[in-house]
Amino acid sequence: MDLHQWMLNDLAAVRAKLLDSVVSIIPTDRWLEQVDGGGSTVTHLLLHIARHQDLAITSVIRNHDARYLAHRHELGLADAPAGAGLSEREDLDISRQVSPDALLAYVHEVFAATQEWMEPLGSMVLDHVPNAEYRLTHHGGLQQDELPWLYRMWQDQPIWWLVQWPVIGHGNAHVGEGISLRNRMGLSPF
Repeated sequence: MDLHQWMLNDLAAVRAKLLDSVVSIIPTDRWLEQVDGGGSTVTHLLLHIARHQDLAITSVIRNHDARYLAHRHELGLADAPAGAGLSEREDLDISRQVSPDALLAYVHEVFAATQEWMEPLGSMVLDHVPNAEYRLTHHGGLQQDELPWLYRMWQDQPIWWLVQWPVIGHGNAHVGEGISLRNRMGLSPF
């Protein structure tokens, strides 16, 4: 298996695990539930995973406006800060504004667009280092002084890293968190 096929398979696995093991099992009326009195909600995890993937692929790598910017109104986040959903620590006031149907539409669109971009991708492009600082600001709608950790972490990273971490590794980590939420809600199918 080559690197390109591995990336496509891993992206598909993140998506399948998220949708099949978390989204399809936890009812939307429980997406804002903080299990055990704290931690992230399903709403935050979905928004967080999609925002990071959207910024990495759409804005930083592809040099296009983040899909989130077109979805903000439908999500219920038109007046939310530009960095809504990006922090690991959930802002429940943000999560409570999010429409579950609009969130699922955004998540599906981000994953589909990432797969569509990755399918014809040649391996030679993976070592290219995009200007993350410029693209996060101009295509992500963000400000470095509001999210210095994100700019610092993504600056000077090659495309392979932006796929490996923000999309696949980070996605898998939060899918695991979602499965843990599901289990602690008493919804484990096993």
